[in-house]
Amino acid sequence: MAAMGRTSMKRVSLKQEGFEIELERECASDVVIAHPRPVAPILPKDIPQQNHQEVKQEAPPSGDFVKSPMVGTFYSSPSPEDPPFIKVGDVVDEGSVLCIIEAMKVMNEVKSGIKGKIVEVLVQNGDPVEFGSHMFRIES
Repeated sequence: MAAMGRTSMKRVSLKQEGFEIELERECASDVVIAHPRPVAPILPKDIPQQNHQEVKQEAPPSGDFVKSPMVGTFYSSPSPEDPPFIKVGDVVDEGSVLCIIEAMKVMNEVKSGIKGKIVEVLVQNGDPVEFGSHMFRIES
């Protein structure tokens, strides 16, 4: 019993021929229950004011976005060996082929709906695109 008091043993059982003893001690719960105490609410006047720098709002990008008409894989050229249909700085006409989207093993050409200059290509060759994903930005 003294050994149980000095260690974390909670139960000892000893069985021999014609003799059996079992010792078990009650232990205080290992769980500590903390009772919450009321806390005063933090009011805005209690929060130290910081000098906030003015955040310059950037104007939204100018131009029109060409969005993906379907879910699929974006390809910038007709084949890996060919140059891309368009690149930043190119001027495109209405109806110019901008890229191909592969959907269910079918190659679908995406054409420009407006005339203008390509100012940004927002996806990379082989990227997956979803319906409505922005792919290009064109300034007219």
